[in-house]
Amino acid sequence: MSASDVIDVEYEQPACSTKHAWARVPVEPTPSQRTALKDKIKRLLKEKNAVMVSHYYVHPDLQDLAEETGGLVSDSLEMARFGRDHSAQTLVVSGVKFMGETSKILSPHKTVLMPDLDATCSLDLGCPISEFNAFCDAHPDRTVVVYANTSAAVKARADWLVTSSCALDIVRALKDKGQKILWAPDKHLGGYIQRETGADMVFWEGACIVHDEFKAFELEALIKEHPKAKVLVHPESPQDVVALAHAVGSTSAILKAAQTLDADTFIVATDNGMLHKLRTLNPTKTFIEAPTAGNSATCKSCAHCPWMAMNGLAGVAQVLELGTNEIQVDSGLIDRARLPIDRMLAFTAALKNGQPVGGLIPNIGAA
Repeated sequence: MSASDVIDVEYEQPACSTKHAWARVPVEPTPSQRTALKDKIKRLLKEKNAVMVSHYYVHPDLQDLAEETGGLVSDSLEMARFGRDHSAQTLVVSGVKFMGETSKILSPHKTVLMPDLDATCSLDLGCPISEFNAFCDAHPDRTVVVYANTSAAVKARADWLVTSSCALDIVRALKDKGQKILWAPDKHLGGYIQRETGADMVFWEGACIVHDEFKAFELEALIKEHPKAKVLVHPESPQDVVALAHAVGSTSAILKAAQTLDADTFIVATDNGMLHKLRTLNPTKTFIEAPTAGNSATCKSCAHCPWMAMNGLAGVAQVLELGTNEIQVDSGLIDRARLPIDRMLAFTAALKNGQPVGGLIPNIGAA
């Protein structure tokens, strides 16, 4: 395959597509095609003064290539923060659309490209700005806290942005200030935070189509098969699944737990894209996917985001060569959407440095 032949992106239906018949994934390249694509991407990254950032849930090739070329594999906010601080003027974001938007909000002067602009998120799709505005208007006395998995427009309506790694600390601090919370969009994550903090919260009724499918009954059966295994669960999962966990937390928290808990076998309830990094960092340990279906199903665990699966090497090569699939965020939204992000970044930086955080909480929606 010549370098000029590798930019066409061909798609096929994933092997497991019963629930998402509309899903499409890039055709898996042959070994020679994979080598040609990687070589071309490495060359183009240098030529275009670009850096590649990849989420933990995308194909292992994209995770490995990001790290091999001086980029980053991480969660959505750290991807955006890395892109903001990097000298490259072009960011290639392998993930879903809200991640590209967050990168653009933090780096409005940079070009942000994505392998497939149709790659989105059920939490984002399930929280349209017109309906969310009405929900906020119905609760004017509440501080609006939104999860990172939201559009730029929803972020612009928020008082605070949070990730799964800092949500507990921020909501606890808001509660201590006497503030009542309007939470969106993931009801499972919001419920977990409410149970842990005791905060007064109302919830938008959203859920991740991946984490919402984990089954406690089937997980209990799997635990019986592996009684020495530790269970790692992302808090976007249902309450009865979270209740079975030895460790609950964000992607970074799950990675840390796998390295620090006293176990050789782990059952993991999050997107199975995480297993690549878990196995890379812990080559002597065993990682088992938590079940999303019963014994009669053809697939016991289908825990992979259909939109994350739309990212592929050919798409990265194409956007780098042609400059297509550029993320655009309305200039009128950027400053407003950045405010809740900057509040979160200031809060987490102070917390990390052992500094007081009370003064960073503005008097929004206080009772």
